[in-house]
Amino acid sequence: MNVDDAIAALGGDAQKAIEMRAYHKIDRPYMGVANPVIDTHVKEWRAAVDLDTRLQLAADLWKTNIHEGRIAAAKLLTQARIRPDDNQAWTLISSWVPDFDAWAVADHASIAGQKRLVADPTRLNQVEDWTRSDHMWTRRAALVMTLPWTKQNHPKPHEIETRDRVLEWAATYVTDDDWFIQKAVAWWLRELSKHDPARVQAFLDRHSDAMKPFAVKEASRKLRE
Repeated sequence: MNVDDAIAALGGDAQKAIEMRAYHKIDRPYMGVANPVIDTHVKEWRAAVDLDTRLQLAADLWKTNIHEGRIAAAKLLTQARIRPDDNQAWTLISSWVPDFDAWAVADHASIAGQKRLVADPTRLNQVEDWTRSDHMWTRRAALVMTLPWTKQNHPKPHEIETRDRVLEWAATYVTDDDWFIQKAVAWWLRELSKHDPARVQAFLDRHSDAMKPFAVKEASRKLRE
């Protein structure tokens, strides 16, 4: 399986490609392929090739800069357990972060990144560096990739420590006027409020005055239900 064969297999729809370009508003090639179609092909590719081949295919698909190619690259590496998990997949995913320029591709790649962070939380040390980046999408990725730590109803002590660590990162974002950053902070808090409302309320008590009103409303939505 090489990248040319993979792109050809995905197919496309010219009219949908035009619609997707208008929707995503990012100047890159679009093929007009729906996510379920990409899912089907990626599942087949993952079953057919070994890890080294999959890593190379993911890298090559990303380099095409085609919207669907980058989505497929991320999906190829979205897996809870990758053996051996010797940093190759994480290194590749993290190398994509400076290329993030739109929410759809960034979010798919971040889901792949979430799996690798959960598999090895020491990688959070690298993610913390992203919080000080000049690149907005890199700063945003630090919150999106750490969303799994909002999910536990009965977190272990190290998971609580990670929650507090990420909340400290979020606290440095609250004065950032960028809509995507404010939305990411609200997203993290909203998800956490489902499982740890006290921490979210404490964060809002300290920082809501610095946040955009829409972000405060979104972050506190589950608290009001």
